[in-house]
Amino acid sequence: MSRAPALTPFLFQATRQGGKTTIGWRDARNRAALADQLKREKLTLASAYAMPKALARSGKISASDNLVLNEQLAQLLSRGVPLVEALEVVAETVSAPARATVNKMKELVAAGASFSDTCRDLNSFDTVTVAVYKAAERSGDLAGAAKQIAITTRRTLMVAGRAVTMMVYPVIVMCIALIVTFGLLTLVVPKLGEGLKEMNSDLPWFSSAIIAVGTAMAEHIIVILATVFVGIVALVFMRQGLVAGFIRLARRTPLLRDVMTTQEAVRFFSVMAAMSRAGVPLADAMGTANQTITNPAMRKQLERLRTRLIEGGQWRSLVEEVTYLPVATRKLLIAAERSGDLEAAFNSLAHDMTEELDRKSSRFLAVLQPLLVVAMFVLIGGLLMALMLPLITMTAN
Repeated sequence: MSRAPALTPFLFQATRQGGKTTIGWRDARNRAALADQLKREKLTLASAYAMPKALARSGKISASDNLVLNEQLAQLLSRGVPLVEALEVVAETVSAPARATVNKMKELVAAGASFSDTCRDLNSFDTVTVAVYKAAERSGDLAGAAKQIAITTRRTLMVAGRAVTMMVYPVIVMCIALIVTFGLLTLVVPKLGEGLKEMNSDLPWFSSAIIAVGTAMAEHIIVILATVFVGIVALVFMRQGLVAGFIRLARRTPLLRDVMTTQEAVRFFSVMAAMSRAGVPLADAMGTANQTITNPAMRKQLERLRTRLIEGGQWRSLVEEVTYLPVATRKLLIAAERSGDLEAAFNSLAHDMTEELDRKSSRFLAVLQPLLVVAMFVLIGGLLMALMLPLITMTAN
């Protein structure tokens, strides 16, 4: 089956049944495909302008839409609803950007294509999801696979939400502190400094330094704002490198290092649970699950386990060598392998690791909050003390 053609972004104008005009942005194969998409939404295309293909979205279904899709498929397929009809229902529940993809999936499946090949060729799902669908089609349990993927996606969203909270919270606090400091230095310090110099020329050296810095910043505020703007633009273009550097630093930071390791374990065991449920052999499942690991050292250990497992090694001895997994986790995996119930063990570990991640994240934020308060006090309080100390001294004299 051929790959789906590249999509072109369109800036379009359409009219509703009541005559109301709407403007939007949509990716489509061509103008006719765009008109067909809008027609399904009871919109009539009035005009469309093709934009550069570089502005097209990746085509991947978002995690939230992926969750809705798999939850609906699990419920409908388990009740005997045919796949084509189930996809028709799903198309009405996902968001507008994903609706066109689901409708295309329905058309291809109705034409005789397999569901997993359709997901792969539309390039709208990750490799893990496609592999689970493919294995589920062989075993005839697509509803069970969709249910497991929904559980995995829900965990992924929770993990991502925790990660965003830990990254965004300190950034917001420090940005507020920097903005307040900048406002004090450029607006308050120069005026207050002039009054202090008139009342008392003998100021402490740090007060004089703060006043000099504030006066210089006020005189060159346009240049400073332009520099800040250029810096923000540079950060946007360098964000991938900065994020990679932050992750490397986080893996060496106490507390945060444990959070990162637990986060990796949640992803790994969630994927292993989904792959095992679909009937994928253990070594093949690990080949897919290892791709979700971003920690190089942890991934190396898991890849070594998989390689030696393929070569005929014993699971119980190989698992003991994965030191990135807690001892209790390794013992549980060994016991589950002996009893032949690894699928339940993977699912249980994914659930337990998710709860552990929640506890460790809360503990990290509890430690981070007072540190941020201290940092704000040093930054803003030091500035205020440099200005207030001369006033207090003069009042006492």
